[in-house]
Amino acid sequence: MGRRILNDALRKMVNADRRGNATALLQPISGVMVSFLNIMKHRGYIKNFEVIDPHRVGKINVELHGRIKDCKALTYRQDIRAKEIEQYRVRMLPTRQWGYVVITTPNGVLDHEEAIKQNVGGQVLGYFH
Repeated sequence: MGRRILNDALRKMVNADRRGNATALLQPISGVMVSFLNIMKHRGYIKNFEVIDPHRVGKINVELHGRIKDCKALTYRQDIRAKEIEQYRVRMLPTRQWGYVVITTPNGVLDHEEAIKQNVGGQVLGYFH
């Protein structure tokens, strides 16, 4: 169920960005979603986000930049080794210049560049570009 929540939230962000909206309201939320958004914020794909009432169902208000072309969460868990990350990135992303694969690892949720630096593998959550 967690993958479905993440995928629905990411699709809401993409659709709001394509319509030209400045913000997107995501509901329900999960801890993985917050980690995914932190990576997107760190890489400059969203401006900021605010978690509202995290103890109940919760909501996240995301301020958009207008940079998101596509953003997807994988609904199946795919294990990936540290050596295979670069091949997977080439296969999934359109070009070398932009886009990130998000991986959940023993060191936390990381993008593919950080996972390669730390030489750690894990499970692919999704990607954005």
